[in-house]
Amino acid sequence: MAELTTAKRDRLRDGSFAYIDKDGERHLPINDESHVRNAISRFDQTDFEDTGAKHSAARKIMAAARRHDIEVDDSSDVAKAAKR
Repeated sequence: MAELTTAKRDRLRDGSFAYIDKDGERHLPINDESHVRNAISRFDQTDFEDTGAKHSAARKIMAAARRHDIEVDDSSDVAKAAKR
């Protein structure tokens, strides 16, 4: 995975993250292919505030996966959450 230093992470726009919690902390960067793959694999390890936030994050990850031509198994947690 491409290195994302603190400085580089801080320069990313909010839209480059699948989830931003109520405190403004940004989670699951989706700025490039390797980070999208990582977001897919770590999706079920992320604590979301509610099901709406989880659904929204899943849809953002799935959209990023399509942009990067990444196939996501329909049985994966992220794919299931995106459909709910």
